[in-house]
Amino acid sequence: MILSRRSILTESEGETQDLGALLAEILSPGTTVLLEGELGAGKTTLVRGYCASLGCHNVRSPSFTLVNIYRGEESRRIVHSDLYRLDRRDVDELELEEYAEEGAVVFVEWADRGYEGRSPSVTIRFSYGEEREGVFPRKIDFSAGEDEGEKMLDELFARIEGGIP
Repeated sequence: MILSRRSILTESEGETQDLGALLAEILSPGTTVLLEGELGAGKTTLVRGYCASLGCHNVRSPSFTLVNIYRGEESRRIVHSDLYRLDRRDVDELELEEYAEEGAVVFVEWADRGYEGRSPSVTIRFSYGEEREGVFPRKIDFSAGEDEGEKMLDELFARIEGGIP
């Protein structure tokens, strides 16, 4: 059940990374972030911003490795996965839920391809906005499936207040 849906636009890769950095201040350990959207829409860029704010660099799309694990400041564990090339039956073999249960923040790209976790989650859906003066913004929709995710989104949008800081 989705409790709420909220949207913002980012107009550059830098703004999308800033949004990821802001999420690093808000997401609780054990949260799973479900990332959905078209190729090149900003999923990995958001994760790159999240990780960079915690001291992790060289963040790459896990399209071929399927799962990348990073250690941030204070040993914060970040798991970044990509389900694009997997069949629904192969998703469980990645054991992503176990990482969340151990306190990692887990980002799941292409989550709509079969991820069915139990941990508190936030869904972030990326799409291309309409071109304006040569800028191709990204529309980013947020939703939460339970109270804990809803509280994290409340804090995120309270900080954004109409624009990315």
